[in-house]
Amino acid sequence: MAKRQTKGGAVSASESTVHPLFPAAGWDPLAGADRRDQSYLRKVKPQSPNQKRLMEAIRDHNLVVALGPAGTGKTYLAISSAVEALEDGKVDRIVLSRPAIEAGESIGYLPGDMHEKMAPFLRPLYDALSERLGAKRLRALMADGTIEIAPVGFMRGRTLNNAFVVIDEAQNCTYAQIKMLLTRLGWHSTMVLTGDPDQSDLLDNLSGLADIARRLEAVEGIAVVRLTDTDIVRHPLVASMLTVL
Repeated sequence: MAKRQTKGGAVSASESTVHPLFPAAGWDPLAGADRRDQSYLRKVKPQSPNQKRLMEAIRDHNLVVALGPAGTGKTYLAISSAVEALEDGKVDRIVLSRPAIEAGESIGYLPGDMHEKMAPFLRPLYDALSERLGAKRLRALMADGTIEIAPVGFMRGRTLNNAFVVIDEAQNCTYAQIKMLLTRLGWHSTMVLTGDPDQSDLLDNLSGLADIARRLEAVEGIAVVRLTDTDIVRHPLVASMLTVL
């Protein structure tokens, strides 16, 4: 589309089709989500035997590793379990963490403070929480610190007591990072580590998820649940594509 020009030949600002990605007031990752202002009412039901195994493992173990391809519900089931534990008074807070790794492309400089810079990376977690809690309640719980979403780099040195911790996209963490995250687990807490070892955005042999999962399978009290293509709950084509890609 051609742009209109003023008499001096300059493009009129009011006619320009180029707009800033982030408004001057700052980007709110929960903006526009008010239509999901429902309260937490329904229970999440597993859609496959492996999803049922995952939910039972989260209920019965303090540390769970959930491995599987995209669309198998790993993150959603973990966050749903966290919300349910919070609602039932079993934990005092929810802590969600995710590595800030660009998926094969550089998104360049991001304006704003730390929360605004991290928002694009953490958006999938906001989506799942918003669907379970509603946008207004999610904002309130995040404002008072009951729900915290933080990048992996900000987890070092912490001890997480009375918390439900979800580490998402763990395939993009190194062995040392996952080891650091696992040792954050405190008293009366549950931690769920989710990821797909076959879909890492790190350089070859840098992801530590597969090795960590193999080692933890032999540890009593820790559950490692492996989901497969048959557990995918997205569009049927997703499962078909993953069998050939």
